[in-house]
Amino acid sequence: MDTQLLSYIFVGASFALYIGIAIWSRVASTKEFYVAGGGVHPVVNGMATAADWMSAASFLSVAGLLAFAGRDAAVYMIGWTGGYVLLALLLAPYLRKFGRFTVPEFIGDRYYSDIARVVAVICLIFISFTYIAGQMRGVGIVFSRFLEVDISTGVVIGMAIVFFYAVMGGMKGITYTQVAQYCVLIFAFLVPAVFLSIMWTDNPIPQLGFGDRLNDGSGLTVLEKLDQVTVELGFGAYTAATRSKIDSLAIVAALMVGTAGLPHVIVRFFTVPKVSDARKSAGYALAFICVMYTTIPAVAAFSRLNLSESVNETPYAEAPAWFSKWENTGLIAWRDKNDDGVIQYRAGAALDPVKPQFTETRGKHGERTLSNQPTDNANEIYVDRDIMVMANPEIAQLPNWVVALIAAGAVAAALSTAAGLLLVISASISHDLMKRTLLPSITDKQELLFARLAAIAAIIIAGWFGINPPAFVAQTVAFAFGMAAASLFPAIMLGIFSKRVNRQGAIAGMLVGLAATVSYIVYFNFVAPELNSAKHWIFGISPTGFGTVGALLNIAVTLGVSRMTAPPPAEIQDLVDDIRIPAGAGVAHHH
Repeated sequence: MDTQLLSYIFVGASFALYIGIAIWSRVASTKEFYVAGGGVHPVVNGMATAADWMSAASFLSVAGLLAFAGRDAAVYMIGWTGGYVLLALLLAPYLRKFGRFTVPEFIGDRYYSDIARVVAVICLIFISFTYIAGQMRGVGIVFSRFLEVDISTGVVIGMAIVFFYAVMGGMKGITYTQVAQYCVLIFAFLVPAVFLSIMWTDNPIPQLGFGDRLNDGSGLTVLEKLDQVTVELGFGAYTAATRSKIDSLAIVAALMVGTAGLPHVIVRFFTVPKVSDARKSAGYALAFICVMYTTIPAVAAFSRLNLSESVNETPYAEAPAWFSKWENTGLIAWRDKNDDGVIQYRAGAALDPVKPQFTETRGKHGERTLSNQPTDNANEIYVDRDIMVMANPEIAQLPNWVVALIAAGAVAAALSTAAGLLLVISASISHDLMKRTLLPSITDKQELLFARLAAIAAIIIAGWFGINPPAFVAQTVAFAFGMAAASLFPAIMLGIFSKRVNRQGAIAGMLVGLAATVSYIVYFNFVAPELNSAKHWIFGISPTGFGTVGALLNIAVTLGVSRMTAPPPAEIQDLVDDIRIPAGAGVAHHH
């Protein structure tokens, strides 16, 4: 069977499974909608958390980043996995003991203030939209390739599907759907990795193949060969670092702290029966996540080797079939600069980075051309980083069913996270804004209606961002983490570990941290992109890592303002003591 048909079958079958689960576990009450009724087994919850957390960015983009940026991209892997450990040890058990459904609810109650709750909702909406835009783009990339449509059409199809099952099932449906999605996405990621590892090194374990010698008789290891190839093509050596130490540390810290403040992951800890289960499910989730994250570097290295070997110096007329299929989606393009009809892959930007544009007219060889390409370098090919994982099995000429499997896995990864985020957006609008703040008298039914309306609005906005993304998937997602680091994390952490922090301090800190980080990101990415380089950055810290500075500002302002104003009332101070009684000493009780 051809790839197209197999993809339809694989993606279709996995969807039938997800939708079946969503219908089987339809929800009746708001408690089931928000936290799945609070009765999920830790192993199941660990799997669901792993699927929730490993988004399209993990599945599609991190390996693509590593493939092109080499050692410099390692900060993303270290930051994201490290943040998960922070979340599991520092925050999850305490929030679970507090027994609130959402982050704004915790902040509103701990800082005894509706204003604090509304500020938290605003931060949360900022973060979730930025994050979901990256997922929508991921969904769009998958659908555009398999239905062979333009990426915008791909995003719209993805929107329709996400909406259908996030709104149907709520958290209960999503929990069991995410378990299925974890199984699909991990299988889909590992199978091609094993094939590639055998193909290059004869070693069936990709994590070990990554450090092995190649089987071509050259005696070189995988990384030595990569360094040789990248230097020959005019790039820097693959294993050399170009990013400054301070910027690398800032990015790792922003991603770590940002992960720990991520609303859609924190919510997962409320779905287990007791506090000790929250810690256990965090441990299981980490193990499930490691399966994929230890495989990513190997996939990245093999895919970079494949790309360099399969298209460089190939006459366009003889280019492999996958090349023209990806050209149709606008994610690969070629422009014949020296008019020899041969594809040259070299160092240098293929697109004008400020405004990449494709022309509708085809070139004289029938290729999809680029309208504004810098002529100061010899590179003739543009490859979107986000397609490396998906194009990889085709480039390596693996069997068609492996190519189809990757499609099902990528869809699973993007959908599981998008659904979790939509739920967070709709819960924070319906529960925290409407029920707890603006319209306290509404019924359960009306609250669910608001949740669903909020989800519809969220999907439309997210779809727009997916079609006009501010950056490629992993970077868009990294901005969301920076905002979470600068706004929510300090408020949650100081709320748990300091009795002296009061509402004035928390509100001022969240606003200062968020404003500083957002304005820094917006300035360098949208207002003055030509200045976006190390010599113009404050302390040499890039916009991706600036969340760390935002978080420090937030903490300083919070502590300073709290010192100058009245301490929190006695019952709030008792509450803080109560949260920190050894976890598992009893089932959490509500105040």
